Amino acid sequence: MTAAATTGFPENPPVWLPPLLSGLLLGIAFPTYPSVHGEMLAWIALSPLLLSLEHEKRFVFLFRNVFLTMLLFCLISLWWVGIATLPGGILTVIAQSFFLTIPLLIFFVFRQRGGYRFALFSLPFVWTGWEWAYMQQDLSLGWLTLGNTQANLVRMVQYADLTGVWGVSFWLLWFNVLTVLMVKERGNVRKTAVIAFVLALMIAAPLVYSASVFSREEQQNAGPTVKVAIVQPNIDPYDKWKSLDPAETMRLYFRMTGNAVALERPDLVLWPETALPFYILDQQYDGYMISLRHLLAQWNVSLLTGFSDIVFQPPTLASRERGNMRFDQATRKYYETYNASMLLDPEGGAPQIYHKIRLVPFAERVPYMDYFPWLERFTFSLAGIRSWGRGADTTIMQFRNSKGVQVKTANIICYESIFPGLVAQFVRKGAQFLTLVTNDGWYATSYGPYQHAAIGRLRCIENRRSMARCANTGITLFYDRYGRSYAEIPWWERRTLTADISLNSELSWYTRFPDLLPRLSVIVSLCLACYAAFRKTV
Repeated sequence: MTAAATTGFPENPPVWLPPLLSGLLLGIAFPTYPSVHGEMLAWIALSPLLLSLEHEKRFVFLFRNVFLTMLLFCLISLWWVGIATLPGGILTVIAQSFFLTIPLLIFFVFRQRGGYRFALFSLPFVWTGWEWAYMQQDLSLGWLTLGNTQANLVRMVQYADLTGVWGVSFWLLWFNVLTVLMVKERGNVRKTAVIAFVLALMIAAPLVYSASVFSREEQQNAGPTVKVAIVQPNIDPYDKWKSLDPAETMRLYFRMTGNAVALERPDLVLWPETALPFYILDQQYDGYMISLRHLLAQWNVSLLTGFSDIVFQPPTLASRERGNMRFDQATRKYYETYNASMLLDPEGGAPQIYHKIRLVPFAERVPYMDYFPWLERFTFSLAGIRSWGRGADTTIMQFRNSKGVQVKTANIICYESIFPGLVAQFVRKGAQFLTLVTNDGWYATSYGPYQHAAIGRLRCIENRRSMARCANTGITLFYDRYGRSYAEIPWWERRTLTADISLNSELSWYTRFPDLLPRLSVIVSLCLACYAAFRKTV
């Protein structure tokens, strides 16, 4: 039987056709605008590429085809990064394309040593393990995790509370693998029927699990709530850093917050990422801090806001771990700046501060510059954002609601929402709901902000926590613990939004064991590699 009869492809298809088809399907499957739904394409997107790789014995040509697939995938999914910084956008697309090729390069090695079917059955473990391992290092973007393609299919991915996004990737990969096998076995009616039955079960099982989850919805939503008011100031991100002075910025937030408090009487007010783009905790800005404290006491409301923080250290302490610190001639001290958030309560307690841990590579911080300070010159700086310090630990923030009950929350800053393990760490520490502050105004009217918002749904499902998402120019919204939005401000509108948000203290299976599946995938992949190496020597 010829290769064409086995795979279902013509005898001599253009070599670029399967890679381009897979790249196109992957790109369309990734979240874009809310009205576009191509999620199910991810279930078969890799199949054309995998079929075309069966007989490719030349590593260079295999790499070319795989890289072509991933390059098209990244171009469709991430082109909008170039709106903020063209050099950064180009670097992001090229680097991410390369890193996405790694699992399929391992697939090539496994195929050479153990055969095509062995490589196919290994791929879900290799891919899932690689996605997780890649996300653990500083250079990782991690945005295009395969499971993220399903973020908007909330009726399908409720099982993420067991496996996290890693399980969604794992499920999709097995579906693609079985699709390939069904195509290869299409001349065998019995085997084709068996595989088709398994594929049908793989579609039905998540739906059945989701139905079970939603059947308990009324009981789960009967718990305590807290009222949160979100302020979307709709400030152009470049104006915020370059032309608006602190007084003008504060007046805007005071006016919008005062109106929201008077109308809704919330327990917590949320301002977006770097809402205060100046060092309000530094002594020179004491007047602004005093005014803010006075109004919070008058409103009797807690405030959680993004801001720019600066931390000074005397030379004797800074010399021990200089890192990214700069030297201030006026104070004769070293200092480091942070993308941060803080919670202020109306009683005047000390600010509860969190410093962002996961920083956008090259935009907020160049990877590995702690070890090689000269790398800082490669920063693709946006206005007001350059070489921020990295936070040391997660922080749980606490405030009292109108009934005097203490509530615990966690604040995730922008890009951090794509890291499942980090968000799970906040929840394990006691967060009863999540807040997210971001500034996606850099990306104009592209689907980048919608894509970012969609990924946040998975963090809610994984940890069974509701979320209040506050964006400078949108998308500002509320998610429930099932990842469904129930109140939203459209982008590029200056508005406030108030809603009740449910609290939850129970831990999902995923929150308790966030890295279980990917770690097992790494172990299985290593065992398969050892088997392949042993088989080679036989």
